Amino acid sequence: MSINSSIVYVVSDSVGETAEFVVRAAASQYDYVRFEIRKISYVNDEATVREVVAKARETKGMIAYTLIMPNLRDVLRQEAEVNDVRIVDIMGPMMAALEDTFHMEPKLRPGLIHQLDDDYFSRVDAIEFAVSADDGKDPHALIRADVVLVGVSRTSKTPLSMYLAHKGLRVANVPLVPEIRPPEELFALHKEMVIGLTINPDDLSSIRHERIRSLGLRDEARYASDERIRQELEYAETIMQKLACRVIDVSRRAVEETANLILDYVAHRNV
Repeated sequence: MSINSSIVYVVSDSVGETAEFVVRAAASQYDYVRFEIRKISYVNDEATVREVVAKARETKGMIAYTLIMPNLRDVLRQEAEVNDVRIVDIMGPMMAALEDTFHMEPKLRPGLIHQLDDDYFSRVDAIEFAVSADDGKDPHALIRADVVLVGVSRTSKTPLSMYLAHKGLRVANVPLVPEIRPPEELFALHKEMVIGLTINPDDLSSIRHERIRSLGLRDEARYASDERIRQELEYAETIMQKLACRVIDVSRRAVEETANLILDYVAHRNV
């Protein structure tokens, strides 16, 4: 699988978190392509808009934007049309629908969605935590997590961690590899804190083969061999049984679907 470009420019007259979240959620549906997201925040002048469009044209990228001010949106649309750059308006259609339906004028103030309230700081903290605790990088962080995800490679641990972080959950994830014993901190957690991710061997094989091809490696790499996949899944099942944790099959599930299962589980866990 190949594409001309995998760069998405996120342009905003505020933080840009909303557009970035939408782009990452959409990008998570493509296991075989690595998207590079370049965020340009606090855009308040037409020159910057023109500069970004020119860069997108040069790199054959696309632009997702949340620009509130009409003059900036107009310039972006005009420049994109002239330069044949694909753009996606994340906020505009919803604002237009609200205005048309309820006959109200928008405030046209950038950043209102990100007022510095407790929920906002909670999300920021959760995102920073997910990054620092990704892929087992900080075993000591496990005790501070709301949820710890475990599973073999390519079971969507990282996309799930980031998605749930945007919901305010502090998520750590630990890869399960036969040659590496999981950290002792993992086994000290209460079973309800841990969620195991499993997957159908055939689906995992397909995902890994595509991953190998996207990296330009040979198809017969051990990483994607049937024997290796069986070995890893059996090992992961053994660890999950020791943890006595909830297990979710992510085979052919969208990240959002799996995330909703986890959110529902956590909500009932805390009742």
